[in-house]
Amino acid sequence: QKRIKQNTSEDVVQIFLNAFAETYDPHSNYLSPIASQNFGIDMSLSLEGIGAQLESDGDYTKVARIIPGGPADLSKQLWPNDKITAVGQGESGEMVDVIGWRLDDVVQLIRGVKGSTVRLDVISSGTGPEAPPKRLTLVRDRIVLRESEAKSDTIELVQEGRKYRIGVIVIPSFYSDLAAQHRGEKDFKSTTRDVRRLLRELKGAQVDGIIVDLRGNSGGALQEAIELTGLFFDEGPVVQVRNSDGSVKVMRDPDRTVEYSGPLAVMVDRRSASASEIFAAAIQDYSRGVILGSTTFGKGTVQNLIELDRYLRNTDARLGELKLTVAKFYRIDGGTTQYRGVVPDIAFPSIWEERGLGESEEENALPWDKIDASPYVNKGEVKKYLPQLLAKSQKRTALNLEFRYLSEDIQSFKQEKERTEISLQESLRKQERDKQEEERFAKTNERRIARGLKPLKKGEKAPENEKAPDALLEEATRVLADFIVLSNSTYQALER
Repeated sequence: QKRIKQNTSEDVVQIFLNAFAETYDPHSNYLSPIASQNFGIDMSLSLEGIGAQLESDGDYTKVARIIPGGPADLSKQLWPNDKITAVGQGESGEMVDVIGWRLDDVVQLIRGVKGSTVRLDVISSGTGPEAPPKRLTLVRDRIVLRESEAKSDTIELVQEGRKYRIGVIVIPSFYSDLAAQHRGEKDFKSTTRDVRRLLRELKGAQVDGIIVDLRGNSGGALQEAIELTGLFFDEGPVVQVRNSDGSVKVMRDPDRTVEYSGPLAVMVDRRSASASEIFAAAIQDYSRGVILGSTTFGKGTVQNLIELDRYLRNTDARLGELKLTVAKFYRIDGGTTQYRGVVPDIAFPSIWEERGLGESEEENALPWDKIDASPYVNKGEVKKYLPQLLAKSQKRTALNLEFRYLSEDIQSFKQEKERTEISLQESLRKQERDKQEEERFAKTNERRIARGLKPLKKGEKAPENEKAPDALLEEATRVLADFIVLSNSTYQALER
């Protein structure tokens, strides 16, 4: 009830306008000034503030995480689980008590222009609410959210007596700091710039092939998807865009240079959407790389942001933005990614398929359709080897313990979702819960033993630094190793 009372007229407007906009399609909506600011942060991977992720804890605002390299981290005075009780601006501004405030309102007080000062009253973690708060003075700075930027790793494996080193590039989103670019900053953040650097590092490490992991990547900047695709072939169309008036624009790779021409695989899942689907579809259509995973989300629509402030004479007002669907994406082969998504060349089991996720599950989603293909020439021979790659993968996964468990987990989830009756008898519910926990514990230990790890005892937790197995990624490396052999690739001699 308290949270309901904290809703403002701005919240009510946002709820109403979103309900109205979503009757036309699920991706048109209204962004309040705060939502618009957060959207900009997600797109640029940067903000100006103290570098602390906050969360609500009852009436308190609590520090959930400290961002490495930010003012809070460098001060060594603010820590996770500390509670912020008051905020003051500048060296001498009034301290505002924020106990009982909404999280968004507290965040707005703490964020501010780079170089400005903010003071915080903080109750240290481990002390009670009666403990006197300590006062911190921090100078705001520009924070780069590096945990959300593209990252790389290498995986070594042995298959059929041959050693392989596979590079993996994980891309959480398609980001671009357009504001920094417009200011003329040379080192502005973007997906393409980061991935180009990672590709060069992996080539320097003499990898035999590269996997681009787009699992969980919900999209982002369209231009980044186009430019990223261009890192893997010389020239050609990447995506077609049909506007509401029926006109079609073919968007091409603007750079003819090729950053990486070796063996390539792309991993996707049901959460991969929009810009991720543009990249995966182009790589698939050009036969440039093998697509692995599960069918993608199916968001093939284009949204424009319209700033509402510019329509007012009062420049102090902040109205936020409208995000309106204005066009649809189409693959270079003519089919849209809308509604149906991108179907992988080799499908892996995925629990996301059963979670009701995807454009086809959305109300008022625009339908799939097709336009004329844009002329293009294949950049690889992946399609030629797909039957053999599929047969080898199916043979392996049929014997893979992790794949078996994943399939069992999916089946259990499906059965649970289809249940129409639940007992209200406490003893039966407890018995059912205990049985499920025992099965999970036994399965966990069987997995650990298979990986050469010591089984856990009852009540014991796995070490925090222990990395969970990623069976899908492991199989992806083996599929790519198969492709390297089948295609008899000579790229190493050309690029090393």
